Amino acid sequence: MAIATETPKLPVEDLAARFRAELIPLSNTFSYFSTLPIPDEDLKQYLHEPIVAISPVICTSIPPVGIVLVPYLERGNGKHADLVNFDKPADARSLAVSRPAGEDPAMVLLAVKDIEIADYHYTFYNSIAALVSQHWSPDARERFTQLLREELGTEVHGEVDERSWHLKQSLLRRQTNVRNETKLFRDYARQSFEDTLTLYLHGTCCDIDVETGPRQMPSRYLRKRLELLMALYPPPEGYVVFPEQLKKR
Repeated sequence: MAIATETPKLPVEDLAARFRAELIPLSNTFSYFSTLPIPDEDLKQYLHEPIVAISPVICTSIPPVGIVLVPYLERGNGKHADLVNFDKPADARSLAVSRPAGEDPAMVLLAVKDIEIADYHYTFYNSIAALVSQHWSPDARERFTQLLREELGTEVHGEVDERSWHLKQSLLRRQTNVRNETKLFRDYARQSFEDTLTLYLHGTCCDIDVETGPRQMPSRYLRKRLELLMALYPPPEGYVVFPEQLKKR
């Protein structure tokens, strides 16, 4: 299903409110609407394939999610909200995702034009990981933050992605005892969880490579995180996390 528009730009909140009641169910958790024509084969890649790879535990731990596929998204300027753009915006103002306020259901707008499917999948899973990080259980929070404290105690270098890397560096610079429960630590822990969960979800669905570099944490510590997430959020039947699990099947 698609909509016609006479204007090339719409505030994301207006579009979300307009189509919240017209979402098409995909599962008990996910529904969608598309603002542009998309062939069924492409919808499988955008929606069906990434959704069926999500752990059932995650699907029951987050609010209902409405996915809205749009051509382009344009960054707001502080005074104005992000915009759905039907014409390509300047690269400096282009966004891959925008999340309007509200959780009935939680709306996630994703740009699809001129986006590689691998990049789209990363953005999709990062949006889901962000939702999980806002609703993670006390047990998940305790177990993940305990693992972070062990890493900080042994001065493990690196992180999974840029945002958690920068928050980790801020924590190391500004806090003497980096394992203390402070706002700095909580902000870092939540972002680290979100970035690691994004990698976990993306890797469960797709064959991806972890980029190496001076900011990347050593693989043995990354594996410990992924093993914890696998215990907290087991993948659906038929999906594996680590390559050696394929040999056991």
